[in-house]
Amino acid sequence: MFFTSDSSHVISPVNVEIQADLMYNEEPIRILACEIKELRNKCIALVKVLWDKHGIEEATWEPEKAMQKQYPNLFTSRIFRDENS
Repeated sequence: MFFTSDSSHVISPVNVEIQADLMYNEEPIRILACEIKELRNKCIALVKVLWDKHGIEEATWEPEKAMQKQYPNLFTSRIFRDENS
């Protein structure tokens, strides 16, 4: 069997700045959803975060309070003004 390359299937690499300690910074782009996780004796507000250089399938659920403290700019959209006003 003989294969030929197809230049239309080339994926461009994403540039990521790696620091000396092999760490890199990721910034959240926006919040996709919110929900309340109910445990036995408490409720935790969670937000689904879309991160820079990642697709929607890699979005993560994070505690709302921690995200609001670290990234307050994410909580200025209409969805949060309506819920928190």
